[in-house]
Amino acid sequence: MTETRDRFALIGAGPMGLAAAKVLAEQKIPFQGFELHSDVGGLWDIDGPKSTMYDSAHLISSKRMTEFTDFPMREEVADYPSHRELKTYFQDFAKEFDLYRHYRFGAEVTKVAPLGGSGEGWHVCWQDDDGTHDAVFAGVLIANGTLSEPNMPRFEGTFDGELIHSSAYRSASQFDDKRVLIIGAGNSGCDIAVDAIHHGQSCDLSMRRGYYFVPKYVFGKPADTMGGLIKLPMWLKRRIDGLILKWFVGDPQRYGFPKPDYQLYESHPVVNSLVMHHAGHGDLAIRPDIVRFEGKTVQFTDGSAHDYDMIVAATGYKLHYPFIDKTLLNWQGDAPHLYLNAMHPTRDDLFVLGMVEASGLGWQGRHEQAEMVARYLAGLRDGTTEAKTLQREKAKGFDRATGGMKYLDLPRMAYYVDKATYRSAVTGWITRLKRGQAA
Repeated sequence: MTETRDRFALIGAGPMGLAAAKVLAEQKIPFQGFELHSDVGGLWDIDGPKSTMYDSAHLISSKRMTEFTDFPMREEVADYPSHRELKTYFQDFAKEFDLYRHYRFGAEVTKVAPLGGSGEGWHVCWQDDDGTHDAVFAGVLIANGTLSEPNMPRFEGTFDGELIHSSAYRSASQFDDKRVLIIGAGNSGCDIAVDAIHHGQSCDLSMRRGYYFVPKYVFGKPADTMGGLIKLPMWLKRRIDGLILKWFVGDPQRYGFPKPDYQLYESHPVVNSLVMHHAGHGDLAIRPDIVRFEGKTVQFTDGSAHDYDMIVAATGYKLHYPFIDKTLLNWQGDAPHLYLNAMHPTRDDLFVLGMVEASGLGWQGRHEQAEMVARYLAGLRDGTTEAKTLQREKAKGFDRATGGMKYLDLPRMAYYVDKATYRSAVTGWITRLKRGQAA
């Protein structure tokens, strides 16, 4: 077994892993990166073994609200870049900050386990084309993403046509001449439905609950770039944004969409300018939840039944860290319970990076999370008072940074935070840790 107790093991070379690699190098924290694929980019590289991309996939947030602040996307890149442009962006990011040399590519981490208490080292096992390997590291930083393990629900009955999860969808040609049902109207579900409308015989969309729909452009500009200069109380923000949505979107119920049973921002809105357009033109039929399958017939909760050749379950993803025991991650309910979604309450050698979602957080918000962790490790190394203060704070017990928001009780919302509350806390710690380093 190789001894590398002076280095951390960093798992993943997607957006979060690359951000972590960059700030670890800046803080002179030794680390070894592991990436299953042969290149950087994570799920944004459609050729990656865990990628869930499809040909028509684009960002649902604009490039300026998503990019890393110190590595802006080129002016010629579209407002809402495709996965192809983003693959190139991450490759360029890795080259700019000299990150490739830190990674073992084609290396799948299969198990990580502590040798004892915090600070006593971690046993890390991985496999690549040369066989199986193991080594002891100072700690582990998990950044393998949150959107790779399909959440496939169980359905009553048997469907005799083609049934796939959206993670297996790649090209609109899969819908050629088929009657298609999309289950789930999140952002991916609505994107895929638009593809199916143009290539299948017909397309229906099954929805368990209603959603708030946000257009991609408002007054000719990406919607997420409008406003935000003034911090508004949530009750007023909801009122103003709700009025804007009525102006630009109208009433989705007119097109058959169910009314949301929650308030705006208590779940992630759907950013799509086309799905209601097609519903209004009769190209898309909205169906309720499913009761059961019988052959190629699907029975719905409103008593109706319709026949389909293909069903795509756009039902989201589950957090998946198969190489580590759940108890080590302080798992509670549907997600690990970590300080600011990243830091273990009692261990200083185990971190989960990127397990955070918020409307408008972007990659910069995740970069800040990684910087907080890297500066914390540097502060512990240097014995700063500020790092010791953070160490005590995360051990005291804490709540998720929701800002008082009552999010829907769903697995995908279990690690959702309020952007302003979260970024304020994270950047606050960065400022304090910087002060300690300067002193």
